[in-house]
Amino acid sequence: MMPRRRVVKVLSAQWKVKSLLRWFVPGIGVKRWFFIMLVGISLTWVGLAIYLLNIYRIAPDTWWLPVINVLSLQFLSRSVRIVIFGVLGLGLIGLGIWGLNRSLLEPFLRPGKRLVDQVSDFRRRERGPRMVVIGGGHGIATVLRGLKEYTNNLTAVVSVADDGGSSGELRRDLGILPPGDIRNCLAALSDDEALLTQLFHYRFGGETGLGGHTFGNLFITALADLTGSFENAVAESGRALSVHGQVLPSTLHNVRLVADVRLSLSETEVRVEGESQIPKAAGRVRRVWLEPNDAPAYPPVIQAILAADMIVIGPGSLYTSILPNILVRDLLEAIHSSHGVKIFVTNIATQPGETEQYTSSDHIHALEDLIGFELVDVIVCNSCYDRKFDDKVQWVRVDEGEARDRRVYATALVDPENLIHHDAALLAQTLMDLYNERTGPLTKENATQAR
Repeated sequence: MMPRRRVVKVLSAQWKVKSLLRWFVPGIGVKRWFFIMLVGISLTWVGLAIYLLNIYRIAPDTWWLPVINVLSLQFLSRSVRIVIFGVLGLGLIGLGIWGLNRSLLEPFLRPGKRLVDQVSDFRRRERGPRMVVIGGGHGIATVLRGLKEYTNNLTAVVSVADDGGSSGELRRDLGILPPGDIRNCLAALSDDEALLTQLFHYRFGGETGLGGHTFGNLFITALADLTGSFENAVAESGRALSVHGQVLPSTLHNVRLVADVRLSLSETEVRVEGESQIPKAAGRVRRVWLEPNDAPAYPPVIQAILAADMIVIGPGSLYTSILPNILVRDLLEAIHSSHGVKIFVTNIATQPGETEQYTSSDHIHALEDLIGFELVDVIVCNSCYDRKFDDKVQWVRVDEGEARDRRVYATALVDPENLIHHDAALLAQTLMDLYNERTGPLTKENATQAR
């Protein structure tokens, strides 16, 4: 009777052989390339044998020798034969490797894009800088959509204070953290954004129980129930959507945003509770905080910030998307401790009920009242105001005092198809130019664009 260890080895060897033979099942499309590589290897060895051994001079005079002489091109000089067999053999080996790789990678190729371009782009982004983007809403999705063309090492940090719409209803009914901003970020980071954006943002209509909910919110909620936790649901959602990077909540605690608002009509201050209620108060926000105010940050967020090469804060709703993240004390301390380049991106336009009549300096002062003066290394502002909005929305302009701030970098960033939003490609290019300028020498192309 065989020893137990030997039986295990035999079974393991049999399993490996069966796994190898599965590659030769009809329909996979790899057998032809294996055969081509085998022929190429054989021809290469023939050329090497001709060089090393003079077998035809010592072989006996038999009936098959003329056939071998013809097949081995004996009527040509030895040098020519070596070159022919070598080149042909190596060419077939290369063709086999190329065809084999293409057969294996074809299910993952994007239509209309060459394999070499996709592999090159993937490797370039894989070596890209580590970047953390802090914000919420459509603003952070815009930044991620642009930066994912430069690096796969992206971390989006979003607030969990949202209590309105579909996210708020799921939060109240099921006790889950609001998935709305996380849904936006996952869709923005996905490789197949054109379809997934529509799917994840699809909102059910009608008077049914699903009315008003988005598919993405329900998807994340269902995964949270299946995986047992919200953070696992976000991670699994990223895998399902082929996301390069990660989307993290600033905290896992059920926090609520509270603000003191000075009403425009009566000049009195009222306390407003709830992220969705603050813009409805029709006044100027004087102060915001979280309840409870000691909620710890999600540990992976701290790790990402401390390891980041660049931290981007904004754009987005100042009081209801950006500040709720930084109000988490551990997160703010991590930003202070980080050695990465810290960039604040101001909004394109003012937001009714939240930042009416605000200039760029108003946005900056509201942020620095919380995080400290000159913590931010660069302030990116829009400088294009060539169109007009309605009465409730205005450009966020760079005033004269702010223009003298050495940290301010103003350039045209408006999306021509949506004037209140940034152009993702322009913003990403600007951020990368600023990052390169502060971490290494600029290329000639980047230097021209930065000027």
